[in-house]
Amino acid sequence: MTNTAKTLVWAKERRTPSRRAPSIERIVRTAVDLADGEGLDAVTMRRVAAELESGTASLYRYVESRDDLLDLMIDAVHGETPPPALSGGWRADLDAVAAHTRATLIRHPWLGSELTGRPALGANSLRLHDIALTAAGALTRDINLTAAIVDTVHAYVFGAVAQQLADEKAQRRTGLTESEWQQTVAPYLRKVLADGDYPEFGRRVRDADDPDADQRFAFGLGCVLDGIASRAAEFD
Repeated sequence: MTNTAKTLVWAKERRTPSRRAPSIERIVRTAVDLADGEGLDAVTMRRVAAELESGTASLYRYVESRDDLLDLMIDAVHGETPPPALSGGWRADLDAVAAHTRATLIRHPWLGSELTGRPALGANSLRLHDIALTAAGALTRDINLTAAIVDTVHAYVFGAVAQQLADEKAQRRTGLTESEWQQTVAPYLRKVLADGDYPEFGRRVRDADDPDADQRFAFGLGCVLDGIASRAAEFD
């Protein structure tokens, strides 16, 4: 039986581009810029080659497939900024890991969906994961619990950022600022509130604060970390 398992890009021998060919780093950077500006669908080998004023066949000599290119892109953006420095305090360090991950996901809106569908095994990605495990390991030496803590924090970050990006996309689509959108829906909401069918929703509209994305993220992360602390105590 033929083995059709995909060889990871990290396990492949890298060809060194000729002096006239674009470097692999430039190929990847161009692809990242395209994804940031136009979305991941814009990233094709043909389009990247056109941006580099190079032949598509030339790119395939150094990056064998679009899948390989995506893996390289993911690792490249994970290495854009210095990793979070650890203090030895699990809570502060997981907070720093979460903030670092969030910032990367916001800079590159295409990244979150790709990370949920493929393992990130490049050097930069593995370094960040190791740092996250080290941060959680200050709370417990149980490696299963440590891994679960990291997965939980990452799940929260991914979800919170996805919601934030969706809100920003909706705002761009309508062309309205948040204040303008509120004015647009105000007549309908006044009618809904006057009917009194949704009292708690009405109380929120009338009385609740309207935190920004940073405040919502910080509150949610605090709840997650509180829950982690409580659950970890059960394993002592």
